[in-house]
Amino acid sequence: MVRTQVQLSEAQMKALRQISSATGQSIADLVRQGVDRFLTAQSSVSRQERIDRAMRIAGKFSSGKSDVSAHHDDYLAQAFHDRLR
Repeated sequence: MVRTQVQLSEAQMKALRQISSATGQSIADLVRQGVDRFLTAQSSVSRQERIDRAMRIAGKFSSGKSDVSAHHDDYLAQAFHDRLR
């Protein structure tokens, strides 16, 4: 690892201390996680590319259900519920 020095605002440091205390993670770990998330977001595909990808796959899959447009909220809620189990 490379050592570096970063200046944070009082509010940022207070929030990091609270999260560190609640999670048991060091502030350094939290900062590294934040940097990783930022770098991932910067290197991710553009909004337009995400839209283009979604448009290319739209309609290419079938759930086998004929009432999805009428009951999509119910199916989505069930999928989230099943995933949390």
